[in-house]
Amino acid sequence: MKIKLALSGLVILLMCTSVSAQIQGEEQKPPPLTRILFVLDASQSMYGRWQSDMKISIARKLLSNLLDSLKTVENIDLALRVYGHQYRFPPQVCNDTKLIVPFGGDDNITNIKHKLRTLTPKGTTPIAYALEQSGSDFPDCDNCRNIIVLITDGLEECDGDPCAVSQALQKKGIVLKPFIIGIGRNFQEAFDCVGTYFDASSEEDFSKALNVVISQALNSTTAQVNLLDEYDRPTETNVAMTFYDDFSGLIHYNFVHTLNNKGVPDTLVIDPLLTYNIVVHTIPPRRADKITLTAGKHTTIGIKAPQGTLDLKLESRDKTVRDLKCIVRQNDKMETLNVQNFGQTERYITGIYDLEVLTLPRIYIDDVEIKQSHTTTIEIPMPGIAVIEKKAAGYGGVYLESDNQLELVYNFRDNSMERETIVLQPGKYRVIYRTKYANKAVYTVEERFEIESGKSVNVRLYR
Repeated sequence: MKIKLALSGLVILLMCTSVSAQIQGEEQKPPPLTRILFVLDASQSMYGRWQSDMKISIARKLLSNLLDSLKTVENIDLALRVYGHQYRFPPQVCNDTKLIVPFGGDDNITNIKHKLRTLTPKGTTPIAYALEQSGSDFPDCDNCRNIIVLITDGLEECDGDPCAVSQALQKKGIVLKPFIIGIGRNFQEAFDCVGTYFDASSEEDFSKALNVVISQALNSTTAQVNLLDEYDRPTETNVAMTFYDDFSGLIHYNFVHTLNNKGVPDTLVIDPLLTYNIVVHTIPPRRADKITLTAGKHTTIGIKAPQGTLDLKLESRDKTVRDLKCIVRQNDKMETLNVQNFGQTERYITGIYDLEVLTLPRIYIDDVEIKQSHTTTIEIPMPGIAVIEKKAAGYGGVYLESDNQLELVYNFRDNSMERETIVLQPGKYRVIYRTKYANKAVYTVEERFEIESGKSVNVRLYR
């Protein structure tokens, strides 16, 4: 017996350890791989003199220095695409671009530095085409951040539209918002629509721009979302949130909001290169738009999301009404906000709601108030059951009788059935019926009956 107990305990311990390991594994999801594609201008103009040397020589030197600084950085992959380096100008060759160091190499830093040394500027400046081709440079990856760093000393020369190309790449989710470094003079007006522009009018500015770009691309940035109650306290939690890219509309993050044991919202690691629209999936949803983050800094985002609870109850849990549902709408609005089951509770944003209970007949309960951290309980009476016995298949239905008016509650569903069982709310009713074999209206049969809570009644449509 002791051996069996010991073995049972060991099995339980192993199961708990396995579950714990799985949970830890989920919590320790690896950070995304950052893939940076340098798109370098090697057009004829890069032979031009600029401060201490030719532009291409300065670009080689500063980019090589940057690459050296990245040798110890983990979780990063680099690649190099060049344009304007294969065909001499004139004539103008507008498809002159090539990926000369792809992602995934054993030593891409060394490979890129070697290729930089052998570059010879020759041709024109097909920026839009080079960017378009860059979209194919990133192999499929489930957990990657794809970043383009465009370095140029000029503008588009092949009638392409770099802005449109960049926007298409972002909207497809291929890359994040690109970085552009303009060397020699300020091209900001032309490139603002392409991505985040950095002016490198001097060698010093060029070096600083490269470092800032890499810093923004690599720095971890944190944020917390404070879900505020009616009193602007961050007490609301345990609700899902979606972070959308404001530009492309694509989903980038889904989190279930959490408070730690000190009541402080969880710290989230968020990519600072995007502007976000945040939707908090309360009922109805709450949102915050155009949220920007500063790389390397913690941002607190406050969203008003005060909630209370609606509890729907029946006097009984009889199986005949176990699937009873209720449509919930915001006060004086027709849009269905939620369909809630009786016997369940649901949280809603504080406010006034209208309820439509899907009984026969429907029950309408208007102006139901949901208050902060309060449970509003709605209870309806137990229905009864009417067993309708017909002489033969026929036509007609059941009507609620109130204030000398008849309201249709139920049409007989299948004219081949001679008995139908209907769950009805307490009240006075009439059945109006004619068999399908009676060919005159005078053969219509009418019977009155009353439904009491929790009771059954038989209604015979023949004598």
